[in-house]
Formats: sequence, C-alpha cells, structure tokens
Amino acid sequence: MSNRITRILVAVLAIPFLLGLSYWGKIPFLVFALVIGLVSFYEFSTMVKNKNIFVCNLVGFLSVALIILNAYFHFFELGIFFLAAIPILLLIELFRNKYSAINNVSATLLGIFYTGFFTSTLIGIREYYVGNSLDYSNGGFIIISILITLWMTDSAAYFIGSAFGKHKLFPRVSPNKSWEGAIAGFLFAIITLVVLKFVLLDFLGWIDIIAFGIIIGIFGQIG
Repeated sequence: MSNRITRILVAVLAIPFLLGLSYWGKIPFLVFALVIGLVSFYEFSTMVKNKNIFVCNLVGFLSVALIILNAYFHFFELGIFFLAAIPILLLIELFRNKYSAINNVSATLLGIFYTGFFTSTLIGIREYYVGNSLDYSNGGFIIISILITLWMTDSAAYFIGSAFGKHKLFPRVSPNKSWEGAIAGFLFAIITLVVLKFVLLDFLGWIDIIAFGIIIGIFGQIG
C-alpha cells in the first residue's frame, strides 16, 4: 500500500473519531491522551533499545500515566514527582545489568518528559476553560484547530514537496523532505489558522492566531 493511500485511509477513518473526542473532552479525551502517551513511550523505548539503551519500562509507563492523569486531576507538583523519580531509577539500576546505567536512567527520564509531559499539555489546553461551562467547548475548538492545522501542514509539505521539492531539507534525518515542502507547510499552517479564526476560533485574538500558526508551522515540522 502506497504512503499516499495510507494517509487517505487514516484521514477517513481516524479524523472524525479524533475530532469527536476533542470536542467532547473530559474523561474520554483523557483516556485518548493516556493511550497516545503510553504508546509513544513504548515506541521511544523500542527506538533506544536498538542503541543498546534499556529504559525502565515499569517506572516509565507509570510516570507517563501519572503525569497525564495529573494534568486532569492535579494530584501533585511535577517538581516533586521528578525529585522522587530520579532516585527510584538510580536505585533500580543498582539491580539491573543492562549496559550503561547512566544511559538507561537518562533515556528513561527523557522518554518520560518527552512523551509524558508533552502529551499532558493536550489535557491542559483542552481543560483550560473548565471553570466556565459556557466556554468549555472552546478548549475543544482549540485542540481541533491544532489537529487540523497539523494535518494541513503535513499534507502541504508532503504533496508540494513531492511535486516541486528540489532542495533537501535535512538528508541525514529525513532524506525525502525538501525546503520547498517545509516552506509550504509553514505557510499553510498560518493560512489554515487564519481560516479557522472565522470558523472555530473567533474567541481568540489575531496575535494568538498568528502565534499558533508560527509555532505549529515550525515546531510541528521539527517534531
């Protein structure tokens, strides 16, 4: 199956489901974020394992889940959490014999932060308006707009880059990506959010809209 057909099938099947979850919010969206975070940590642990680095899966999965749950329920301060996680990981490494303990602890902490903390920000954005029932759907509209903008950025970079890409962007990391595709993705991120300003995001100011577009257009592609 070609990459293009795969993208189309994913869009047809997954997009309505994701948009519905984002609009609904609350526990269903929390469960969705948990799945994303835990699967991402598993993928991360698999990647570093290929470099003979072995994360502590028990601490990693529990930590990612706790960070995401904490974004919704507010159990503890994240600083206290990491102060507890680091000595626990160091203690566990005393009883493991899997190559470099320093690499293992460092990769575990990176995986927890990268997949757990960043995924938890989805909850923070979705629940930002939780104090006002009349505005609660605004958080959903922001999440939906972010997802749409990411999809448009990715699609523009892919299709325009495939058709007109001449200058390689970063061959060592992604040999098929081009500057033409990246620039197209960046421009479409801003254009998409400008359009969404009139459709879903009328409660946000223009500075917010442009800032969102720049952030997604740049960091969405760097990610």
